[in-house]
Amino acid sequence: MNFSLRILGAASAMPISEMNPSAQALTVQGRLLLIDCGEGLQQRMRQMHLSFLKVQAVFISHIHGDHVFGLFGLLSTMAMYGRTEVLHIFGPEALGSIIKFYLSWFGDGMNYQIEFHKVSARGLEEVFSSRHVRVSAFPLRHKIECYGYRFDLIQSERELAKYGGPRSYAYCSDTMPFPELAGYVRGVKVLYHEATYPMDFAGKAAARFHSTTEDAARCALEAGAGRLLIGHYTSRVRDRAIFEREAARIFPNVTAVSDGDEFEL
Repeated sequence: MNFSLRILGAASAMPISEMNPSAQALTVQGRLLLIDCGEGLQQRMRQMHLSFLKVQAVFISHIHGDHVFGLFGLLSTMAMYGRTEVLHIFGPEALGSIIKFYLSWFGDGMNYQIEFHKVSARGLEEVFSSRHVRVSAFPLRHKIECYGYRFDLIQSERELAKYGGPRSYAYCSDTMPFPELAGYVRGVKVLYHEATYPMDFAGKAAARFHSTTEDAARCALEAGAGRLLIGHYTSRVRDRAIFEREAARIFPNVTAVSDGDEFEL
């Protein structure tokens, strides 16, 4: 079963020369599910040889620019490539008006339909399913309405035996720590959790509704995750080893991701 992750952007809001803002591509049996769409998304997709026409759905966590500014270009490029398949987009209610704005100015000549699905999860709630994967949304705690997403692969008994259990991935975008979060991602095989700040900046993390390296690691430990990926780095600290080293004190199986990284899930 083809189930893999590519990091298209691992930075936070401030520009970093070698790293894009938040964007990821999850491959499920040859189809792509995009998770957040920061600037530079399209260029990174081209660099990693990902087809725009294989995107089945887009999942947006919240309406901050570093998570959505790449969406307009993506929609336009899909039209230029002659897409005809419906594109499903999931996100907070405010995203619906943004898509309407785009279509009102740039929608002429589009041969495909955009189907927007409002996310308003108060707990772990299924929002999308296909033959191969179930996607659930869950609330995060940020300055504005924000959601994480959990992707659970649908597997046969043979595949469960081959891979030693269920294969799953969870994406925790911008959030401060809160007690319920570990429950939403309980038992996930691979967890991505923002770790915007090292511990020297713990005060800034709390004030800005973000997490530190240790916050991310504690969540992974409490959830019983198999592996932790961290990202969404502040531009104040360029040494990724600091983030990984701090998180590893609590959860050893951790990787501080960079743009272009690929992971088999």
